[in-house]
Amino acid sequence: MESTLDIFIKAIFSENMIFAYFLGMCSYLAVSKTVKTAVGLGAAVIFVLTVTVPVNYLLENYLLKAGALSWIDESYADIDLSFLSFIMFIAVVASIVQLVEMIVEKFAPALYGALGIFLPLIAVNCSILGGALFMQDRQYSTILDATSFAFGSGIGWFIAIVAIAAIREKIRYSHVPGPLRGLGITFIITGLMGIAFMSFSGIKYGKDKPAEKTAVVKQTNK
Repeated sequence: MESTLDIFIKAIFSENMIFAYFLGMCSYLAVSKTVKTAVGLGAAVIFVLTVTVPVNYLLENYLLKAGALSWIDESYADIDLSFLSFIMFIAVVASIVQLVEMIVEKFAPALYGALGIFLPLIAVNCSILGGALFMQDRQYSTILDATSFAFGSGIGWFIAIVAIAAIREKIRYSHVPGPLRGLGITFIITGLMGIAFMSFSGIKYGKDKPAEKTAVVKQTNK
């Protein structure tokens, strides 16, 4: 079993939503023209992921999947509501995004105006729904693991969009060939950053060490 820290670190680096799975690319490309707007949207994505994935984890394990309703009564153990997963997950995401939009509009109207249509579009940001679906597929054993994955994924997305925004601000004053200006050079830089982040997949996590140690001890005893 992976530790909570392993899940968190992998979600940021080796399983980065942008560089490993290319999820949330629409907002990533459209709002990364300045660092200020990138920071605002990145923080919103962190918040939405960190809230929605644990909520969807509870829905999945105590309402939707086969046998989830057995906590009410054993007679409900055969009920399977997993066909409602997509609808429920999207409803939770849309509700939290609406809350975020209201908060940003109230306390940071300038940022709200800068983000424009892309703030409510977090509701259809595939990295947000992807977080819930990854959680469902990986079957995390505790809500702490699911929250760690969500928070790490949000931070990974934040790092990606802020990094590309900083680079785009710098290359604005560089000589970029005409055909590559704008999204062209952004795609190239994103690909190079993705290759760089692939190096983190070579990290050997602590979860493997106890198993290896046990295997060595068993061989020695034989």
